[in-house]
Formats: sequence, structure tokens, C-alpha cells
Amino acid sequence: MFEALGDKVRQRLKGWTEQMAGQERKEQLQALTRTENEYGVDPFGFNLDFSLAAAAPLLWLYRKYFRVETYGIEKVPRGRVLLISNHSGQLPLDGAMICVAMMMEASPPRAVRSMVEKWVPTLPYISTLFARVGQIVGTPENCRRLLESDEAILVFPEGARGISKLWPQRYQLQEFGLGFMRLALETNTPIVPVAVIGAEEQAPALLDIKPVAKLLGFPSFPVTPTGLPFPLPTKYRLYFGDPLYFTGRPDDEDSELDKKVRTVKTAIQGMIHQGLKERRGIFW
Repeated sequence: MFEALGDKVRQRLKGWTEQMAGQERKEQLQALTRTENEYGVDPFGFNLDFSLAAAAPLLWLYRKYFRVETYGIEKVPRGRVLLISNHSGQLPLDGAMICVAMMMEASPPRAVRSMVEKWVPTLPYISTLFARVGQIVGTPENCRRLLESDEAILVFPEGARGISKLWPQRYQLQEFGLGFMRLALETNTPIVPVAVIGAEEQAPALLDIKPVAKLLGFPSFPVTPTGLPFPLPTKYRLYFGDPLYFTGRPDDEDSELDKKVRTVKTAIQGMIHQGLKERRGIFW
């Protein structure tokens, strides 16, 4: 009974997604195919119908709540690509909005796979949900296999350092990991820098209670003005930069890789500065 009820809910949500998307985009979304096994999922647990159903509330947030504007999304090349973005907001809604943008604004639509922190699969129900909508643990092997299948991968090199920034650190990029650059060089994958404006203000953290975070096994435990990381209706702006192509060996010294990573970081920081300069306000 519960399984049948779940199927009905998914179908209704999927229909809501298609209705909000419009007829033309609905047909394009249906053209998104994935290799599925006898259980209806791909090797990583992704299911297109489930993903379209889960997209319904996110699409509402995208269009009605955060009123997202995208710039330069046409620059994202077809085939394998790494989307490298800044990260903020206490909750990973910035990643969700990038994924919705790629599904609803890119031509043709793309189902983006995000790399999530290794502790995410320990969360009950959340791990299964994330797998069904295409999000996977950010190990080099997982990312390598997806890039070899010409997928679009979203990576936040700041990781937990970025999403859990305190208010005084807003729009200041934290240290980038080098792993994404090694994979880009190994798989000959272009990198598209992405800048997110608006997420920093959705749940400004005043302080981080680290003992509580450690007790709960979370990377941080932020305290916001509302007491909870509930997102405010800030206006999102997503900037997609020109693709960056790098050459070199993936096993180069860290110092060599860091030079290339700084190029990506500088591109993102530049778009952040330009986006902040151009916006009229936080909520409009």
C-alpha cells in the first residue's frame, strides 16, 4: 500500500515538474536517458523519473522563491564537463539551483551529478534520496567513471569549509582542494567556473558551535538569526564562465597543480566580484 502511495506521489510530482517546465522542455526532459538495470536505476542509483519528481519543489524554489537568474549557461560544452563553483548557505541549495538551471535552462537539458561529502550516506533516507537524483559520494573513482561516461559533474572544491562560512567571511573563497584538477587532467575534461550570488545571505551564520557539531557528527553547527538554517528568500544569480582547458600530468607535484587551481579560483572570484557589483539588492 505504501509503495503504491509513493508511486502516486512521484507521478504527481513528476507531472508538476513537467507542467512548470512547459511542453517543449517536457519533451526535452523525456529525451534524457540513462542506462538502467533491472531495478530501474543506473550503476550509481540514479533514476530519471525519480529525479524529475524530486525536481518539482526545487523548480518551485528556483522560479518562485529564489527567482534565479542565469548568465552564460550557453557556454557549458556538451559531453564531459566539470562545473566548479563557490559554496555557501549552510544548506546545499546552491548546488540544487545549479542542477535545476542545467536541467531547465541549458540546451539541451543536462542531468548534473554532484559530488557530496562522505558523511552524507550515513544519514537515514537522505542517502537513498541523493542517489536516486544522481548525487554521489565524491571519491576520485566515482568522478572518474562518470566523466568517462561524458557526464556533467558539479564540484565544490571548498567543501564543508565553504558551505559553513560565517557571515564575516561571505563571498571569500576558502581553500580549494586539488582533486578536481587531477581528474580534469586525467580525463581531458574542460572546467566551467560557476559563481553563485545570493546563497551567502540565505542563512547567515553568526557562529559555529563546534562541540555540538562534533557530537552530532556534522561538519558544523551554525547559529543563524532565526536560530535555524531556514533559507531566506534571497535572489539567486548564477554565472557560468568560459570553459577552461588545462594540460599537464595528473600526478604532477601539488605546487604545479595549485597554479592551475588558482586560475579556476581567480575566475570564480572575478565573477563573484562582478556579480556583487551588478546586483541592486539582496532580495531583488
